[in-house]
Formats: sequence, structure tokens, C-alpha cells
Amino acid sequence: MPLKYLADQPTAVSIMGPIHGGLFVIYCVVLGCAMKVNGRPIKWAIKLIVAAVVPFGPFVADRGLKNELAEMSVEE
Repeated sequence: MPLKYLADQPTAVSIMGPIHGGLFVIYCVVLGCAMKVNGRPIKWAIKLIVAAVVPFGPFVADRGLKNELAEMSVEE
């Protein structure tokens, strides 16, 4: 988007847009696989998908995932 508006390069969006969308679809598929493998509920996956869309959401989600990992290692 900065290239489109600041540098007047609209083709950058037509190139990077599909790449970005494809990577997001791959993220969702991998998240679904991780959900199945780890036995997590759908609520867990939805929370991470929303975090991927909301600005700065991945930082909050990362902290939550680290807490989950720490709790899992304490239980073992």
C-alpha cells in the first residue's frame, strides 16, 4: 500500500496482494492442522485467526501461546 500511494506504483499491490492472500490461506491451513494434531478446540484457532487480522494481535497471541507452552511443560 505505501508503494501504491506514496510512490505511485499500483502494480505493486497487484503483485503483493495475491501473495499476501495466499500466505494467509496457508497460515489458516497450517493452523487447522496444528489444531488437529494438538487436540485444540476451534475457539483456539479462531482466536489466532482474529489475532492475525487485528493490528498488533500477533504480539498478544504470542504471549498467550508462550504461557500455554509454559503451563504444558509444568504439567509434565
